[in-house]
Amino acid sequence: MADQGVNPGRRRFLTATTAVVGGAGAIAAAVPFIKSWQPSARAQGAGAPVKVDISKLEPGARVIEQWRGQPVWLIRRTPEQLETLAGQESRLRDPNSENLDQQPEYAKNAHRSIKPEIAVLIGTCTHLGCSPLFRPELEPQPFDAEWKGGFYCPCHNSRFDMAGRVYEGVPAPSNLKVPPYRFEDDKHIVIGVDPEGAA
Repeated sequence: MADQGVNPGRRRFLTATTAVVGGAGAIAAAVPFIKSWQPSARAQGAGAPVKVDISKLEPGARVIEQWRGQPVWLIRRTPEQLETLAGQESRLRDPNSENLDQQPEYAKNAHRSIKPEIAVLIGTCTHLGCSPLFRPELEPQPFDAEWKGGFYCPCHNSRFDMAGRVYEGVPAPSNLKVPPYRFEDDKHIVIGVDPEGAA
C-alpha cells in the first residue's frame, strides 16, 4: 500500500473554508437576535419614544415627525413670533391653556413649551383631525386681517396661534395638543417621554 502523503496546502484551504462558513453562520444566527432588541414597527406605532435632531432647525422653520401614527410638529419660533403670543388673549378660546388634556403641566404657559423658542405640537386639528397649514407670516391673511402667524385649517377655517392656541369663533373646540417630550440635550428632543421629575 503506497504512502499517500498529507497535502498541507489542501488542509489549510479546508480549514480556512470551514472557519469562514462557520463565522458567516454565526453572524447570520446573531442578526435576528440583535434585531429583536429593537422596538418593532407595532411598538413604535403604539408609542415608542422618537428621538429628533433639531440642531439644523432654522428660526421660523418646522419639521414633521411621526409618533403614535400622528404628525408631530417641531417649530423653532423667532423672537418676533414669540412676541405675538402676548396681547392676543381676547381673541383666543383658551388663552391660559386651562384644558389640562391638551398639554402636560410643564407646557402650561404662554408659549406652551419647555423652551420658549421650540414648539412641539401634534399637527392635527382638534375639530375633525385635518392637518392645518403652517402660516408663520406676521401679516394679514385672507382668512384673518389681524393674523400674527400660526396654523390655519382650510377644511373648516379653524385657526391657531404660534403656540397652538385656538381662536374664538372657529369650529375647533380646543388648542392643539402638546405631546409628552423632553430635551435629551440642546440638539435632541425625545417625543413620548416626560422630562425627569415631571409630574
